[in-house]
Amino acid sequence: MASNTGSTRPRRTRAASHPVLSARALNRATLDRQLLLRRSDVLSPLDAVAHLLGLQAQNVKPPYFALWSRLAGFRPEALSELMEARDVVRIVTLRSTIHLHTADDALTLRPLVQAARDRELNSFRAGLAGVDRDRLGATVRTLVEERPYTMKELREVLLKEWPDADPFALSVAARCVLPLVQVTPRGLWGRSGQVALTTVEHWLGRSPAPVPEPDETVLRYLGAFGPASVKDMQAWSGLTRLAASFERLRPALAVFQDENGVELFDLPDAARPPEDVPAPPRFLPEFDNLLLSHADRARVVPAEYRGRSWNGNQAHRTLLLDGLLAGIWRIEEAKGGAAVLTVQPFGALGKARRTEVAEEGARLLADMTSATSCDVRFGEFAGH
Repeated sequence: MASNTGSTRPRRTRAASHPVLSARALNRATLDRQLLLRRSDVLSPLDAVAHLLGLQAQNVKPPYFALWSRLAGFRPEALSELMEARDVVRIVTLRSTIHLHTADDALTLRPLVQAARDRELNSFRAGLAGVDRDRLGATVRTLVEERPYTMKELREVLLKEWPDADPFALSVAARCVLPLVQVTPRGLWGRSGQVALTTVEHWLGRSPAPVPEPDETVLRYLGAFGPASVKDMQAWSGLTRLAASFERLRPALAVFQDENGVELFDLPDAARPPEDVPAPPRFLPEFDNLLLSHADRARVVPAEYRGRSWNGNQAHRTLLLDGLLAGIWRIEEAKGGAAVLTVQPFGALGKARRTEVAEEGARLLADMTSATSCDVRFGEFAGH
């Protein structure tokens, strides 16, 4: 797609070595890549998961809400069908968290970020004294490829082998040493189940790729999250020392800088919409990668709202207004068939904006619950 610079036309100052992109320009560009300026009516759920390089899946429902806000006509059952067909899987990859990836990406991204899993494992070495990594991996592989194991079952077996080890450290080590996927019915819409694990190669019937160079993933990251800095991609991936990849790719990339002078890279033909393009209200799940995939989150998170989507150890589902974090939300479903969406804005909403949010919320309840009666309310449900 041809670049549309509009009001993001490069601005230069005496000290600038690259065209400057404002925070609002970065916001609109990122929302466009994230399918949040307008819902895609072209991409399938599988294509969207691939384009976004995976979806946060710490909990069961976030991938479904993430796709609902990004795809026209999305049905939760469509994603469940992909899980059952093993076209997408839930696996620990980016930032040591569970992500939903296409089968192809699970086999390539996990080897790419294995170095980060190795660093994570090193931080637990005190609880793993005397534990041989190769033996641990072989033991776990034998178990989970015979049948899927829950983490509790794995710990019980591993503690018999290494009774002096820390149980939690053994759990972490198992998922760091081996690429373990959560098998269905875990993750299915309306069904789910406890976490049970097997290896990705056993589940998919094919082996992971050799550790790839990160260059291709750099390009895909820019396509989903750009324009972005080296540190941004490192924050997204959990990897370090990615500057060399960006330097190799530099001749083929567009280079900008933000208002603080940080160098930003982008695909030369990627869309960079005008700053005044409207950004409609969007309901995002907890842990959505939009809010977690840049070292500098100011393009989406206003300074005054940093930390507002968290309360202690609890992450809230988030509301975007004009492309920025502006509130949190929750859905409560009663046995009688009623569903209530409560929206807690961080600031006052005018009448028009309140109506927009309520209408989007009503669509959310209609599409993503089985309720026979729905209600959208505004009020507080979480203290800060």
